[in-house]
Amino acid sequence: MTHAVRAAEPEEAARVAAAALTLDAGEAAGLAGHLSRPPAGRQWTALGTEGGVVMASLSAKDPSVGHIDLLAVDPPAQGEGRGRALVRTAEEWLRGQGARQARFAGNPPCYAWPGIDVRYTAAACLAESLGYERYHAAWNMTAGLLDADLSVQEDLARLEKSGVSVGAGDRERVAAFVEEHWNERWAWEAVHATGLHHAERDGRILGFAAWGARPAWFGPMGTAPDARGLGLGRVLLRRCLAEQRAAGQAEAQIGWVGPLRFYSRAVGARAERVFWLYRRDLA
Repeated sequence: MTHAVRAAEPEEAARVAAAALTLDAGEAAGLAGHLSRPPAGRQWTALGTEGGVVMASLSAKDPSVGHIDLLAVDPPAQGEGRGRALVRTAEEWLRGQGARQARFAGNPPCYAWPGIDVRYTAAACLAESLGYERYHAAWNMTAGLLDADLSVQEDLARLEKSGVSVGAGDRERVAAFVEEHWNERWAWEAVHATGLHHAERDGRILGFAAWGARPAWFGPMGTAPDARGLGLGRVLLRRCLAEQRAAGQAEAQIGWVGPLRFYSRAVGARAERVFWLYRRDLA
């Protein structure tokens, strides 16, 4: 069966995503809107067919790499080749923009997921049937918020004695700090986050943490190398999670996790969501 693929509006992507992405109920539609507002200069597209949609973009870090950012097919229309047609058309678009490789992998700083959630088994099977190779795995941790101990008063008092203060906002200063110590992608997330907290001493920022840069998720966060060991990460993490709880979230996803032990000890987070990252060279 041949499926005609055409340009799609973000509203159409949001509707199809909300119906199809059942593991992301409540936020799937918002993710389509999030992907349609990337950093300035990013090349991206939304393509659709009857009952299906795909969103793709070029990497700003390496324009030879393209990303399949979102793929969704209405449940009644699944199993009829729509996903395959959408991916192939997205690959053609990426190739036309100069990409030499396509990836089912997050395109920081504006992304939906690190890769394909292993529970979306049909999506992983589709990627593999199209010749994509699995090259990496990433995972999220989940922090329950309703009964979590997110207190920081004792920590704040201890830090104050050493001249460290903790505040919120100040996005321009924090973004400059983040870009100096990490990269411009994290700096973009800091600027666009719903909540942003930082620690400083003598007018110098020492660490930061953000939430909501990727809707409803925590991250990124980081501490300057010479400020590690002060316990800043625990305080900044807990302040962010407390805001997420106040915003009505029962739990928070800590995305693309590195240090499992830190999050487990700081807030009792558990490793839960696993993503497979796929790639394929475009001939």
